[in-house]
Amino acid sequence: MSNMLAVAAVTQLLKDLINDALINGDVSQALGSDFSVTALPPDRVVTESGVDQPTRLNLFLYRVSPNAALRNEDLPTRNRAGQIVQRPRLALDLHYILTAVSGQELHAEILIGYAMQLFHEQPILGRETIRAALDLAAIDDILPQEFDPIRASELADQIELLKITPQTLSMDDMSKLWTAFQASYRTTVAYNVSLVLIERELPTRSPLPVLSRGGLTDPVSGRDPGVLVRPDLFRNVPAITSARSADGHPVVRLAGIVDIQGFALDGGAPGTEVTVRFTEPGTGIVLEIAPLSPAAPNRLLVQLPDTAEVSPGSPAEGTVNDPATWRIGPYIVDVLVHRADGREQVSNALPLALAPASAPTVISAPPDVEISMSCSPPIRPGQTLAILAGQQMAVLASPAAPSFEASATFAGLTSGSEMAVRLRVDGIDSPVIDLTTTPPSLESVTVP
Repeated sequence: MSNMLAVAAVTQLLKDLINDALINGDVSQALGSDFSVTALPPDRVVTESGVDQPTRLNLFLYRVSPNAALRNEDLPTRNRAGQIVQRPRLALDLHYILTAVSGQELHAEILIGYAMQLFHEQPILGRETIRAALDLAAIDDILPQEFDPIRASELADQIELLKITPQTLSMDDMSKLWTAFQASYRTTVAYNVSLVLIERELPTRSPLPVLSRGGLTDPVSGRDPGVLVRPDLFRNVPAITSARSADGHPVVRLAGIVDIQGFALDGGAPGTEVTVRFTEPGTGIVLEIAPLSPAAPNRLLVQLPDTAEVSPGSPAEGTVNDPATWRIGPYIVDVLVHRADGREQVSNALPLALAPASAPTVISAPPDVEISMSCSPPIRPGQTLAILAGQQMAVLASPAAPSFEASATFAGLTSGSEMAVRLRVDGIDSPVIDLTTTPPSLESVTVP
């Protein structure tokens, strides 16, 4: 990779290539006079007296721009602790103008013709060409000794090769350039040199060599067990492709079954233990359930606990079988496979919403109708709560303690009418669509 001297090295390289081409072409004899190749600002090259103007070909770097394709290629370069994990890499495009000046007729045209022919025949600069041009042994008296640091720019060792591309500047752009130079216009052509990659030597955080993947070791050899080969085209690591309610609803309820489909979910070997984990995103609480037997490689069925409250002092109190340990809302579901040899593999995770398992009770007390909704798991303090009767909604206050029931009073409901009743907790509704009928229908209750 190039270092900070790369920009100067490219200018010196192009200047040296042009100078060699002119010398090898015996341009001095054709002109009948000496010439020079410089890399100066145009206002220091063009003289006001045209007769005294020395014959010169000038290469000037008038613009440097970030390379659009690679400017963000190395982000991010630091970890969360601020340590450098990858050295920042600066990708640049260099924009040059090549100007020929002379006090003699046609001399400027001859010089610029040689230079343009050189860049046309050699649009890509190879590594050997760069090394030869910047190597100390190949530098003659034309290059002074102060350019020695440029030879250490490592320009030839960067990943990308240097490419020279002619650029077309409009008369407006050319006029603005020479106005900024504050010099009289002379014959000029523009070139773009890409790509220069600059990277500074900085200490980075280097990880240690890997002894085994995920700390897995073979119980006999004590080494990494290696790649497991299966006689099929399926994945050999646990992977979930879908996690949904077995009844077809987009949400799952307590007492329902979660249908998990994927690959290598059963571990594929005797003695393997499979656990399905439900994680609350906000609290990080993990609830683990063993799938129903028999487990299949591509499918697991998980029975969620019943909706009935657990009595105090019951062995199920506070466990995964206690509805009170669950919370209405989103969960992250993954599969943990624990093999007989001690290795553990974890699948990817998918989201799944737990909706309230609810049943309505309607009591008429004209002119109002009171609707009570049972709820499992219980509604927790801080959760938003509402009951929807048909198209009407009653927003309720969040309970002060976990509650398995919510009630609301509605006015204007017609006696004997059918309506769908839903309980909404934290924006998740209890399902009211009956998917067992064709076509699906709403589960309705009758207003007394």
